Amino acid sequence: MGHTGSCLCGAVAYEVSGALRDVIFCHCNQCQRSSGNYFAATAAANDHFKLTEDRGLKWYKSSDWAARGFCQECGANMFWRRKNADRISIMMGTLDAQDTGLKATRHLFVADKKDYYDILDGAAQFDTYPQELKDG
Repeated sequence: MGHTGSCLCGAVAYEVSGALRDVIFCHCNQCQRSSGNYFAATAAANDHFKLTEDRGLKWYKSSDWAARGFCQECGANMFWRRKNADRISIMMGTLDAQDTGLKATRHLFVADKKDYYDILDGAAQFDTYPQELKDG
């Protein structure tokens, strides 16, 4: 099953030919600042991910180990990738499909979350980035 998605203005668009990882929510300070809140992301293997439009794509090196992709035309937060990783994280809101079939599985950096919301979905919670994700 393939998936497609884009930014708000269409200057960045993509397709995924393989499976998507279930949803991870990140509450770290960088995600809050880049998206305006915590974010929800899926991921795809690099081999299954293809940009179909990239005229607006800009990468920002947000740390020594990761970069964030966004549309420099409309400002949409699109991607996150770990240095030398075999997959790319894709912001859930950029997917075209309303019904994705994906499930919420983890909340990362919950120690950084703001006090105005509660996490009530029952998904696993981690205060930092869990080793299981670093390993692949």
